Amino acid sequence: MKKFMDWMTNKFAPKMNKLARNPWIASVQEAILTAMPMIFIGSFTTILTAFGGLIDGFPDFSPLSTFSLGLLSLYLAYLVPYLLMEKKRHNKTKKEAGLAGIGFFLMLVGPTFDEAGNILFQSSTLGNGGMIAALMAGLFVGFVMNAFSTHSFFKEDSAIPDFITVWFDTLIPILIILFVGWLFIFQLHINIFDCIYTLFSPILSAGDSFLGFVVLYFFGYTFLYTFGISTWVIYPIESALILQGIAANQAAVAAGNAASVINADGVSYYFTLGGGGCTLALGLMMLFMAKSKKCKVIGKASLVPNLCNINEPLVFGAPIAFNPILMVPMWIVGLLAPALTWLALYFDILPKITTLFSFWYLPGPICSYAVGGMIGLLFTFFIFVLSWIIYYPFFKVYDRQCMQKEEEDEKKKDQLAKRKAMRERTEEA
Repeated sequence: MKKFMDWMTNKFAPKMNKLARNPWIASVQEAILTAMPMIFIGSFTTILTAFGGLIDGFPDFSPLSTFSLGLLSLYLAYLVPYLLMEKKRHNKTKKEAGLAGIGFFLMLVGPTFDEAGNILFQSSTLGNGGMIAALMAGLFVGFVMNAFSTHSFFKEDSAIPDFITVWFDTLIPILIILFVGWLFIFQLHINIFDCIYTLFSPILSAGDSFLGFVVLYFFGYTFLYTFGISTWVIYPIESALILQGIAANQAAVAAGNAASVINADGVSYYFTLGGGGCTLALGLMMLFMAKSKKCKVIGKASLVPNLCNINEPLVFGAPIAFNPILMVPMWIVGLLAPALTWLALYFDILPKITTLFSFWYLPGPICSYAVGGMIGLLFTFFIFVLSWIIYYPFFKVYDRQCMQKEEEDEKKKDQLAKRKAMRERTEEA
């Protein structure tokens, strides 16, 4: 175990953190995080719509979702190349890169034109249903813009204003980007949008399989986290899967079919009480059952964040991270909870998710009821009880260790105090 811990700490964790800081990955991650308010607004609209079915004359708030979450892919098509150029330190051309990203993405979705010359788009491709295509479009645009970033028609000491040099320096890369879209889509009539999803279909299928589902949530939200690697490292992958999943489920329901995708947005709410690893049980034990002062303080400090699925104070304060005694139960819970959730969804014990509810920072039971009704609430309580049973013996061992250390520290303090008193008496004599 010690060799494994040393390898994870000194070799694996630094490499993962370095990977997360890679400009190409970081730009995708930051783009999605930047667009999170739009996702939250879409979730808020879901709540308002639920009220609408209960109150006569309640206004239709669906346009709030249409022009927030419903344009998510369009926002990402701008943000990814913009942020990539920023991270590559090509700030002069980042806005132009973002604009080129929008233009290229709108080509990819395959617009049609009616007899009056109006351009028509499928709304689903502009929202979370086109998210993967938007990310790929943004990365392609960023690649081309970055490749031409060192080329300029003007000398550095030129008297021409910067904004004019940017106009001309970005003409060639933007022309190449739009020419590629024009050639493949309007001349060769190749549906790049469908090609992208065909290419990524194995990944989407793997994320919906039992093994892929368990591995994604175990490694992302539990295993890597216990070695100090942020869960946001996998967020670009996870968000692409879950938002695409809920879009597929919503489309299926709208067509009169049953939802079939398991790994859809909100599925993690079924088994998350206290954040990754279901740590609320451990936090409550520390607060109400611990005998050591350290555990009681950590339990008190982490209670409110833990109730809102924020467990950093507990993971890094107890700590769970780099602490084999508490890492092991977190790993066990991190494997069992998603495994049981997948099975419950697969056998229709839990309903497939068709409702967008991204308020992950609300207490778990609220989220579980919002996406799964009473059965979702009962399942959440079941996972909580299971996590309590798993954490309890490890908590007792750790609390005993902390208490013994505190007693040893007190003895050392008493000994130091006695020695100091003796020195003072000796000096007085």
